[in-house]
Amino acid sequence: MHVDQMTADINTDEALLEQLSAIALKAGEKALEIYHSDFEAQTKSDDSPVTEADRLGEEIILEGLSKVAPAIPVLAEEAASEGKIPELGAEFFLVDPLDGTKEFVNKTGEFTVNIALVRDGVSVLGVVFAPALGRLYAGALGAGAWAQDIAKDGSLGTRAAISARPVPEQDLVAMASRSHRTPETDAFLETLKLKDFAAAGSSLKFCRIAEGAADVYPRFGRTMEWDTGAAHAVLSAAGGAVRTYPEDEPLAYGKKERGFDNPYFIAWGAGKA
Repeated sequence: MHVDQMTADINTDEALLEQLSAIALKAGEKALEIYHSDFEAQTKSDDSPVTEADRLGEEIILEGLSKVAPAIPVLAEEAASEGKIPELGAEFFLVDPLDGTKEFVNKTGEFTVNIALVRDGVSVLGVVFAPALGRLYAGALGAGAWAQDIAKDGSLGTRAAISARPVPEQDLVAMASRSHRTPETDAFLETLKLKDFAAAGSSLKFCRIAEGAADVYPRFGRTMEWDTGAAHAVLSAAGGAVRTYPEDEPLAYGKKERGFDNPYFIAWGAGKA
């Protein structure tokens, strides 16, 4: 690829990232409105909870994507759960309108709106918005990652570049799921020389590593591509990596043969790519 073409791609991705951020903010606003209402949670066929925020958020995102990039197919959680899976090419969007529905239902605030762009199996850019926490994360490969505070009235704070810190040999800070811990996860954490441990819901675990607040997040349980795509892109753009376990290969996307679920993986700070 010529340098001028590479620059053009990065500029295009940066422009798209701005558009995706605006869409995520709009979906997050609707999610927050429902979060503060007397909503009800239902159960899907896989026994996972779903709320009106999941459905309406996805509608907002799909409508937004149809305007900014109508030619790019979208693999979205709620549509996929109903068997609506489009023919995916080398480039497609991944959408999870409400990652952390359990956290949403339990009112912890740790739920996120997630939009990613996958290109040739790699999540190349993504947006993660935590409406209840007022925090937006975004990143694109080659362009870096940033975070931004969003006030309750919707006003935007100053953006700050974020970067993953080098993973130390000891005194690591580990992230793990608040709702999905497994014995395998605990066993792996015991092999590390940890200084501290922090639990968090949804895709925020990746983002904490991306902004240099933690070093490692092992996930030895089932996740879907839309659960990880956006935050994976933010972490990669910030200098971190997500590797499959135990194969130690980059986590890839578009795994139709697996039904778009992920193998076990470990998210790392800098130096593990």
